[in-house]
Amino acid sequence: MAVQSSRSLEVAEAARQEWERNSFLRDLFLGDLRLELIHPFPEPLEEREKFRAFYREMERFVREELDSTAIDRSGEYPPEVIERLREMGAFGLKIPEKYGGLGFNQREYSKVMELLGSVDGNITALLSAHQSIGVPQPILLFGTEEQKRELLPRCAKGAISAFALTEPGVGSDPASLSTTARPTEDGSAFILDGEKLWCTNGTLAELLVVMARNPETDEISAFVVDTSWEGVEVVHRCHFMGLKALANAAIRFRGVRVPRQYLIGKEGQGLKIALTTLNTGRLTLPAAVSGTAKQCLEICRKWANARVQWGSPIGHHEAITAKIATIAAHTFAMDSLSELASEMATRPGYDIRLEAAAAKEWNTVRAWRIIDDTLQIRGGRGYETEWSLENRGEVPIPVERMMRDSRINLIFEGSSEIMHLFMAREAVDRHLRVAGPLVFGRASMREKLWAIPRIFAFYLVWYPTRWLRWSFWPKHASFGKLGKHMRFVERASRRLARATFHGMLVYRAGMQKKEAFLFRVVDIAMQLFAMAATISRAHKMAVDGHPAAHEARELADLFCWTSRREIRRTFRELWFNDDAMLYRVGRAVLEGRHTWLEEGSIGLPYSVDDLRPAGIRHPAHASGAEKSPDEASGPPPPAPYA
Repeated sequence: MAVQSSRSLEVAEAARQEWERNSFLRDLFLGDLRLELIHPFPEPLEEREKFRAFYREMERFVREELDSTAIDRSGEYPPEVIERLREMGAFGLKIPEKYGGLGFNQREYSKVMELLGSVDGNITALLSAHQSIGVPQPILLFGTEEQKRELLPRCAKGAISAFALTEPGVGSDPASLSTTARPTEDGSAFILDGEKLWCTNGTLAELLVVMARNPETDEISAFVVDTSWEGVEVVHRCHFMGLKALANAAIRFRGVRVPRQYLIGKEGQGLKIALTTLNTGRLTLPAAVSGTAKQCLEICRKWANARVQWGSPIGHHEAITAKIATIAAHTFAMDSLSELASEMATRPGYDIRLEAAAAKEWNTVRAWRIIDDTLQIRGGRGYETEWSLENRGEVPIPVERMMRDSRINLIFEGSSEIMHLFMAREAVDRHLRVAGPLVFGRASMREKLWAIPRIFAFYLVWYPTRWLRWSFWPKHASFGKLGKHMRFVERASRRLARATFHGMLVYRAGMQKKEAFLFRVVDIAMQLFAMAATISRAHKMAVDGHPAAHEARELADLFCWTSRREIRRTFRELWFNDDAMLYRVGRAVLEGRHTWLEEGSIGLPYSVDDLRPAGIRHPAHASGAEKSPDEASGPPPPAPYA
């Protein structure tokens, strides 16, 4: 296990990008507030006529033609819906016009995803998986001109694509990838064998991006695979708690011949291609959940004014009012973070990986809390399905569906835990490069001695300045009443840099295992990023004379005060916590010393060995129209698709 863990870390490190470009969050981790990277806040989206026309058409489609309730109940994408999306060009949003797409930039694309996120998670997932992580994105970034001319027009016309990385026994550990791609003797092709799991759009896809390992060199490469090729088999359609129509597949490859011209990039670049693709692809989720949060805010506002209890609307009761205020403040922050990250992705030479990960992680977690509060405010009506509400004569507000569909966002495109680990690695990157041989590595004594002058040269300047820089009034006075919060962001960023450095000194080589410590570091950084984005946006609205500038400042002020309390608490918990006890008790549970506590439950009829993934054991019906045996024997859905 130790050897495998070491190998996994080596593979992950080899796929990392070196820091050569600007990054607000990278510098924030080092205690430097690079305000010029986020302020002034980006100008409002300048809507081109082509974008305005498409947006109006999409808005009309989701309002008048899309029946999200029926899609949820039937568990299928109606063919006419997919065809309508093709007609609009929705499968080519970010594909350049010269390849047949609409040529939208990241901000325009995010605006569309926000709209869809407020209405239907199934449609959002369909379009996002196709063009954010499916074939278009890696081909645009790494493909040859010949690949672009062949594949991008096909994708733009509606040839649905999917991304195939996860395997039955492999989640986020690339070193364990078992799907193989063996070069043929003449080198003209690769023979693909293996299984992939949870390929969103997999049962509909014509094209796949597949990650596979060369068993001779151990290198991971990326390929485009046409699902019509011999040996490609969709063996199971996966069904989930939410996103009932999600065309998610388990796919098997048996001796699939992949011509060399469908290799993306170079051999051995597969993991780097996957990670780079996901960097920008993650920006779909912060935009989509911002749309969800806005929908929740409207639901809560209207319901809290309409529902009367004890002689007054429930919104007049402090407990509900506080929830609504928090929802409003966090929605403003989520929207600000999504807008800023999307604009950053359009900047030439900007490294978006940390900002994309932070926006994805922070927004999805907040959206989940907002949906939970929305359900609580709606009460029983929040828990009741929209079709049940409608059948008994009430307005069919889909809070229950929103909750089911949104839970996956904390797992999609990098789980919350993986996002924390990814950002934590980048948080200590500079320290690893400067002091790694002495503090972390298995360097020789000679290498350690050579590193000492470099370490002293860096830290003799860097560490004192994490204490001595001025970050009190009148600095940032141009932000008005929000200036105090920006000063807090600057002070907290330096405190965060010191805490990270102190943690490195205390835990040394064991730092990578101190996940609780590192996760708190990341939580603080994300919260500071959200604060800075929100302050910058509110200030921009005031400067521009926006009619809602006063309200924006009020929301930003509320958000920052709540964030400051949260950040201070997290700083305390870096050093005063129960992490050791939690780990000790958790290990005791795993070792079976608390099985007495499980007495009284019916128990699982499975052993640990039964639960270990063992691949796809038997084919199941892959078609969305066909049902597995247990589904077929169950009750029919309440109503067919109408």
